[in-house]
Amino acid sequence: MKLLESFFEGALWRSRYVVLFAVVASMIAGFAIFYMCTVDVFFMIKHIIHYADPDLSASARQSLHEDTITHVVEVVDGYLLATVMLIFSLGLYELFISDIDEAKGEARSSKILLIESLDDLKSRLAKVILMILIVTLFQEAIRVKIETPLDLLYLGGAIALIGLALYLSHASDAKSEH
Repeated sequence: MKLLESFFEGALWRSRYVVLFAVVASMIAGFAIFYMCTVDVFFMIKHIIHYADPDLSASARQSLHEDTITHVVEVVDGYLLATVMLIFSLGLYELFISDIDEAKGEARSSKILLIESLDDLKSRLAKVILMILIVTLFQEAIRVKIETPLDLLYLGGAIALIGLALYLSHASDAKSEH
């Protein structure tokens, strides 16, 4: 019976390696998003070279300006999402497979890695997701046409809620440090 128990527990313990599929898939997804955002930046720069064209009308220049700001915000959003995928991938690896030995000697690793629990991973991901939400709100705020005082109130309410989320996020960090 002890042999069967030992075999079963060993199989259970080794089953954690199934997480490698999620680690690799998340890493590939992160690289894909980094690639797409970088290509977007390349074409955006290629497109905005025409901004200095003296033949460009004022309305066309204004439109190009607004489009460029929107694209920059979208790229920032994409890079943040890619970062989420990398943090998730590295965090899963550290939690289920093994510590990343090379990261232990790096000063920067303590800022993004060295995840010791699922709560650590969730906390780090939540911060990046909050940043994505802030960038998305900024992106939408650029596009919104304020036509009534209620529209302005909604925008102000959204900004206040984001501020509250940031405050609570930092307050929980300060509380966990003590």
